[in-house]
Amino acid sequence: MKKFFPIYVRVPVIFFIVFALMEYFIDSGDRPAFIKYPMVSVFLFVFVFILIAIEITLSAVNRVMYQLMTPEEKAKLEYENSLTLKESSWYKNLMQKLTKTQPIEREGDLLMDHDYDGIKELDNNLPPWWVYLFYICIVFGVVYVARYDVFGGDDQEIELKKEMAQAKIEVEEYLKTAPDLMDEKTVVLLTDAPSLDAGKEIFTTNCAACHRADGGGQIGPNLTDNHWILGGGIKNLFHTITNGGRDGKGMISWKGTLKPKEIQKVASYILSLQGSNPKDPKEADGEIWVDENMPKKDTAANKAVDSTQVK
Repeated sequence: MKKFFPIYVRVPVIFFIVFALMEYFIDSGDRPAFIKYPMVSVFLFVFVFILIAIEITLSAVNRVMYQLMTPEEKAKLEYENSLTLKESSWYKNLMQKLTKTQPIEREGDLLMDHDYDGIKELDNNLPPWWVYLFYICIVFGVVYVARYDVFGGDDQEIELKKEMAQAKIEVEEYLKTAPDLMDEKTVVLLTDAPSLDAGKEIFTTNCAACHRADGGGQIGPNLTDNHWILGGGIKNLFHTITNGGRDGKGMISWKGTLKPKEIQKVASYILSLQGSNPKDPKEADGEIWVDENMPKKDTAANKAVDSTQVK
């Protein structure tokens, strides 16, 4: 095997196999393990150093062992090597077709006439693999020019712009229905029983200690009347629960504890307590808040005001 895969092939292959295994098994998030964890880089450096040292040592030992062999042992070893090469003639034929190398015995026939300070040059043909790759590059270049310069195909910049525009559309569509990306601008009031029941459970667990289980208020204000310190309605209440109340004396921010969907449910439940008249409620705090988006009731008082304004 070592005859077919020399040290400059074996060492990189073994190193990258170990490198790939470490990257696969070490959870490093969005960064490579050898960057996120310096000890991984140190291990890889030491590993490749030891690997090269072992290969060099084995090669030196093999050379010394060969020098210590008797002529009969050398002849036997060369004979065994020749049998190995014959058994793997497919590999030898493949390499011969790809490289078209000439045997060392023909080196004298390949020498060119010129001589530069004792440096001579061999008249070797280009390896077929290099020639084939050169032809492939020419074909690729022709196709590339025709595709992008002649027929006006999308280049990388245009493709990026199209993908960014499509991604923006997809993000906007996702934000319309993503519950955990909700904010006070997109939140809506929930009135279905399952949502209100879930909001009641959240309220009992996190809010009842300050506002009482019935919302009548204790340390915190009464949540059943129409007085609000920071504004009523689902949007104001969602904002208050998310970001907290007044600095230094108000409610803490719950955005690190509750998800936006949970805040929506508990806010909807709190609004469902309006007018429930609990026993011994706390004195009203804040100002009366009226939802301007709600239609006005057609009461006699409103009619009188309207008729006065008309007059």
